[in-house]
Amino acid sequence: MIGYLQGELLSADEKGLVLLTPGGVGYEVAAPTSVLAKLPGRGKEVRLYIHTQVGEKAIDLFGFLEADDLDLFRTLISIDKLGPKKAMAILSMFDAAHLREIAFREDVTTLSTVPGIGPKSAKQILWNLKDKVDKLSHVTGKVASAPQGPQGEYLDALAGLKGLGYGEDEIRPMLLETFDDEPDLDAAGAIRAVLKKINAARS
Repeated sequence: MIGYLQGELLSADEKGLVLLTPGGVGYEVAAPTSVLAKLPGRGKEVRLYIHTQVGEKAIDLFGFLEADDLDLFRTLISIDKLGPKKAMAILSMFDAAHLREIAFREDVTTLSTVPGIGPKSAKQILWNLKDKVDKLSHVTGKVASAPQGPQGEYLDALAGLKGLGYGEDEIRPMLLETFDDEPDLDAAGAIRAVLKKINAARS
């Protein structure tokens, strides 16, 4: 099985890339858009962690820039009826930290925005993902862990901050960190703590 490739980037499109190894072999590698967006220019060196999928008609390679991303991909495809194509679509839209939160919130609506995943499939995926969420460790530090406070307080605080006009991408990491530091906070206390963080960051 191929687990790692290093070589020259020959080409890339919306589905993947072609990597030329020093031995003169060119490999077609599928990759999520989050990986493709970070690739260097044509002719530059690329190093990829690889998942090899052996099928009846083909051997498919899926590439990732970090080992943690590869682990996340394998976590997703270990879920029943969630194949590589859907896993790639999910990873093209969400990083590990966001997936942890989506699973924590059982956010069917957000996961359903992934092309090819409807509400019924999203609900099934999240039900399975919650059992595997500890493996989603792509982001290091406190922000990567699920909040330790009550789920309702976290969701209420998130809704309250969004109601004040703050974007979810801005407040989500701060809110996760706040609950990790002080698990017993209620929603109002968490909102005040996050507002202090925002003001400190902007001052």
